[in-house]
Amino acid sequence: MWASFVAIGLMVVASLLITYARNKTTGVVRFILSLIAFLMFIPILLYMFVSIM
Repeated sequence: MWASFVAIGLMVVASLLITYARNKTTGVVRFILSLIAFLMFIPILLYMFVSIM
């Protein structure tokens, strides 16, 4: 159960990060924030699979 809460929380953080990156930043900062948000999906997927098992 806790793994699903962590996955949901990380998904919210990644969503807010990508929204901020696209609306408020440009250039290299936008790319770095988008990359961080994208890389957050790896642990999100892992926590999702743990919560299913």
